[in-house]
Amino acid sequence: MRIGPLDFGERPLMLAPMEDVSDPPFRILCKRYGADVLYTEFISSGGLTHDSDDAQKKLDLYEEERPIGIQVFGGDVEQVRKATQIVDQAGADLIDINFGCPVRKVVRKDGGAGILRKPGKMRRITEAVIEEATRPVTVKTRLGWDDDSIDILNVARMLEDTGVQALAMHARTREQMYKGEARWHWLRRLKEEGVRDIPLIGNGDALSPPEVEAMFDETGVDGVMIGRGAIGNPWIFQQAKTYMETGEVPPAPDWEERVEVVAEHLALKCEWLGERTGVLEMRKHYSGYFKGFRNASKLRHALMQETEQQGVREVLSGWDPDAPEIRLSKASLGGREKVAGGEGSHAPGDRDAPTKKPAPPPALA
Repeated sequence: MRIGPLDFGERPLMLAPMEDVSDPPFRILCKRYGADVLYTEFISSGGLTHDSDDAQKKLDLYEEERPIGIQVFGGDVEQVRKATQIVDQAGADLIDINFGCPVRKVVRKDGGAGILRKPGKMRRITEAVIEEATRPVTVKTRLGWDDDSIDILNVARMLEDTGVQALAMHARTREQMYKGEARWHWLRRLKEEGVRDIPLIGNGDALSPPEVEAMFDETGVDGVMIGRGAIGNPWIFQQAKTYMETGEVPPAPDWEERVEVVAEHLALKCEWLGERTGVLEMRKHYSGYFKGFRNASKLRHALMQETEQQGVREVLSGWDPDAPEIRLSKASLGGREKVAGGEGSHAPGDRDAPTKKPAPPPALA
């Protein structure tokens, strides 16, 4: 599969742009475990043009991540044009336009999937990005706003005629959000009747190695973009490639490997954001990493109490996932003794390690 001058080989696998997930620490891990192409979190064109610290931080790229695309969104043509100039200077290999995010705060101003109701404006935004970019421009979108407005075959042809060099399709409507099944038959139709000379990348419900292969086989897409299936599971890329080569899903990483990956993910987070923020930001990932292990919820609770990297490491190193009752030393819990699952699992009134409410699901295009 080629996008402009970039050659990604046969059946490439891509990390989807996910808000609060697809940051440099997570991208680096996904790359190591076989992702062929990475995308940043989506970045607000308004935030870039107003020099928002958050938006500027999302432009951080590292050589070991390449090839990588920066994804931008916005519903104001001239604002997106100016943002593209900033994005282009950041030096990514691709620039991607988000025409798919279904979140209300994004769509209400014609951003993300909101633009699906205004194909003329979609064209103008796409043209503005292509005019300012010095690197290939791609688009990620959805089938339509709702079932009554699906016109994706014509939209795909319009985007290709405008100059887009690849199209990624989340096979749901905006109305579906992330519910129900992705409609893979539309991916097949898009490949056969929509795009002509550019790659089509499939997205939606490729959550396991067999589903990744099935998307390739059933739809004919040129690449598969993995989103939710990679959260807490960066090795899905490696596993999917092994499955497509051998027909067998390799065993999931054992406890020791998971702990090592979590510790490295945490270290990268702290290096990128600073220790305090890095530790807090890491909390949203624990459920995914330890899903399926005995006492996983108790481990997550213990990890959530920690506000320093060393404390997290000590909890992990002292945890026995097979024990029916897990007692951690006072040192590993800042001086508090805890028996996971027991009545003394936390000290009443202890407020020196505040916790945050569970984070909502990440926004995906």
